[in-house]
Amino acid sequence: MVFSNSNREGRIAGSASGKQAALLLTPLAALVAVALHAPAVHAADAAKEQTLVVEAADDSADNTQASDYSVPVTQAGAKMTLTAREIPQSVSIISKQRMQDQQLQTLGDVLKNSTGVSESVADFDRSTFYSRGFLIDNYMVDGIPTVFEERWNLGDSAADTAIYDRIEVVRGATGLMTGTGNPSAAINMVRKHADSREFVGNVSASYGSWDKQRYVLDLSAPLTDSGNVRGRLIAGYQDNDSYIDRYSANKKFIYGVVDADLTDSTTLSVGYDYQETNADSPPWGGLPRWYIDHSKTDYDRSVSTAPDWAYSDKQSRKVFATLTQRFDSGWQFTLNGTHTETELDSKMLYIDGFFDKNSGIGVSAYPDYPVVGGTGYNTGKRKVHALDAFASGPYELFGRQHELMAGVSYSRQHNLYMSSFANLSADEVGNFNNWNGSFPETDWGPLSLAQEDTIHQKSAYTATRLSLADPLHLILGARYTQWSASTLTQNVEKNRITPYAGLIYDINDAWSAYASYTSIFNPQTYRDINGSYLAPVTGKNYEAGLKADWLNSRVTTSVSVFRIEQDNVGQSSNLFIPGTQESAYVAAHGTVSKGVEFEINGAVTDDLQMTLGATRYMAEDGDGIAINPTQPRTSVKLFAAWTPPALRDLTVGGGVNWQNKVWQNVSAPEGNGSWHAEQGSYALVNLFGRYQVTKQLSLQANLNNLLDKKYDTSVSQYVVYGAPRNVTVTANYSF
Repeated sequence: MVFSNSNREGRIAGSASGKQAALLLTPLAALVAVALHAPAVHAADAAKEQTLVVEAADDSADNTQASDYSVPVTQAGAKMTLTAREIPQSVSIISKQRMQDQQLQTLGDVLKNSTGVSESVADFDRSTFYSRGFLIDNYMVDGIPTVFEERWNLGDSAADTAIYDRIEVVRGATGLMTGTGNPSAAINMVRKHADSREFVGNVSASYGSWDKQRYVLDLSAPLTDSGNVRGRLIAGYQDNDSYIDRYSANKKFIYGVVDADLTDSTTLSVGYDYQETNADSPPWGGLPRWYIDHSKTDYDRSVSTAPDWAYSDKQSRKVFATLTQRFDSGWQFTLNGTHTETELDSKMLYIDGFFDKNSGIGVSAYPDYPVVGGTGYNTGKRKVHALDAFASGPYELFGRQHELMAGVSYSRQHNLYMSSFANLSADEVGNFNNWNGSFPETDWGPLSLAQEDTIHQKSAYTATRLSLADPLHLILGARYTQWSASTLTQNVEKNRITPYAGLIYDINDAWSAYASYTSIFNPQTYRDINGSYLAPVTGKNYEAGLKADWLNSRVTTSVSVFRIEQDNVGQSSNLFIPGTQESAYVAAHGTVSKGVEFEINGAVTDDLQMTLGATRYMAEDGDGIAINPTQPRTSVKLFAAWTPPALRDLTVGGGVNWQNKVWQNVSAPEGNGSWHAEQGSYALVNLFGRYQVTKQLSLQANLNNLLDKKYDTSVSQYVVYGAPRNVTVTANYSF
């Protein structure tokens, strides 16, 4: 096999009727019934007298069962070590085994396959994610938040998962955890640590479609004779071409961490991670959706608008430290600190017009703005300094045992972006039917300041888990947040207390019912057509449901209903702020999102690991207009891995991701009304198989988009096609 390296050289109703919904949910209900029955049968002999014992308030990788899709305990939700059943919110955890089986190699891959999460694609390298109808804007690493800018692409969704033990998704409002943010979800990436007291390692090599090569090395070793100081190093390299013309990319990453037991009760973890991605000829946006006569285009998936000279390079550096002190009383104090720098450097070209089917000559999408595209030279840098300190532990009151958590946090985020833009006229582009990427590079002028802001957030938070009776627990909490932003045009300061309450009732040894309430507070950096910042989003988040677990949480189930009420929700106006390339937003009032979610995750039987999740919701503003209709209102996601009892060395599996129709109304040529963009419902089918050749060596194959479905991931004025059928083979050796 020969490997080659590639380097750079140079509004229609948005909801189904009741009948339609019933037709859709009937087969889903059948699936749910089967899924709920299976673990109950599986646990019949053992679950009656089984209880989960958490022996230490520890949220480390040790808690992850090596071959399970579920994780026994987590601190997601309230920074108290709990089982998923004890958290009065919807929580999904994607374990390292699930990531390995499905080859989920980036954060974006994980989120696309997570229950209740949907993707919005701007182009090949830019994705944002939504849950319950709203943008996910809170991302954390080991519990410390970073605010991602929707406007700028710093490669956050491309973060490699090789360095993470698991990804946690808490859906709904998460003000207790994050202070500010949309009531969509909070994503927490939990790093791997040096937890081995002997030398162990793993090396993997992959080769796949479009000459994709990937190599990852993971080494752990004691650094002292006693093993009280341990180290771990993870490094990787990836190089690939693409199904779109001219595109190629490479990625390098390295992660190192040292974990030290300073005393029997004190641990210190210090680490660093670096990731670099370089893309040649990346498209900026997608392909025109319509011709001038309103007939639909149907380009081959390989067609790209990117010129030969386009590139996009990104770097990320993180330094972090965690100090943990455990006390004999069962209390624990944790101090986390991190410094992150992320950089962007790109030169790109976009096409944004309507072209004649025969002549290939274009017209603008906007009135009095005769351009059909543009070029941009962008650089950017984001710096984040953050500290978080909290203590948690048990206390006794009225003869019962309870838990308390309290902490403070501080973060400073500085964003700086420089840009140079040039418009492209129809004459410059010429006959788009003949476009092949051979387009002269812009004579760039000096870079000008496009955006600079500094965001400070100071918070104090607390929560207590009260044992009201043996089967009844109440979680009460609040977070006080001081938020300020210093921008090029104004300074903004906002303070708010965010309360949280959750009630959990244990119906029996397996099932619990819960209800929770959280308030919403989210200052915005969106601006209106006049350039003024929108007022903060405020609102309320209600959720109730049932949860269950069996076999010491090896398999978990949840069914929930939710209602979110918000005001001042920023919605794109599909216009630019005059004199800028920045989208103008309007504030939507009386916004309501309501729906239902279901998930079963883990060892349904000893031989079957499965994640099955489904979501159905509605999201509208006060006038009944759909909010973010580009996001599917109904989705079902299934992935499973089965090991035949008669052939323990073989594991086979696969999954299906299905979503319903999505749509958006966009500007017609030269602003003459609007046209309706739509992507119908579709399913993506994936398969995988793995064979354990020896105790150390395994071979795995993954086949994605089995049916070679051609689908649009953008649903805007342009089309961004998803990947065609593709395959990857991986050799994995452990020692």
